Amino acid sequence: MTIEIGRFGEAPSSDVEDTGADGGEQQKPPQLVYGSAEEFLHEQLLPTYVRDVDGRAAKWCIEWYFHPEAVSRVEALWRAWEHLRLDGATGISVWFKDHADHHMSVLLDPRGPFYKCDMQKHRDPEHLEPKKAPLGWFPDVRAQQPK
Repeated sequence: MTIEIGRFGEAPSSDVEDTGADGGEQQKPPQLVYGSAEEFLHEQLLPTYVRDVDGRAAKWCIEWYFHPEAVSRVEALWRAWEHLRLDGATGISVWFKDHADHHMSVLLDPRGPFYKCDMQKHRDPEHLEPKKAPLGWFPDVRAQQPK
């Protein structure tokens, strides 16, 4: 498998579309490199962000997709990567510093979302069950927005 770190800064060649009549150019959104957070995880993130996952210093769950926090963080990492890859100057550095290092530290933390799992078996996490605040303590601010 070839890991293409160089994908940062490579904007697809079909990013600009000619509108024709007025000679102006209209930018189209760049094409995504990966079609899903899972594809990104398997093809970019885990092959490049290698850590010793021993269960003591770092944990991972083989069925990571059963952990809502993990799914949300991997999705955030993918979307940030797709955006920052277009910055050929500092994009990869910003992505590692502000996104990968932060989210992966949380995901791999032994007390993180995979705290009950090990590399061979998924165990459902215990979800927090907070009580609802008394009525009126947190009014719905959408009702205060102008229409």
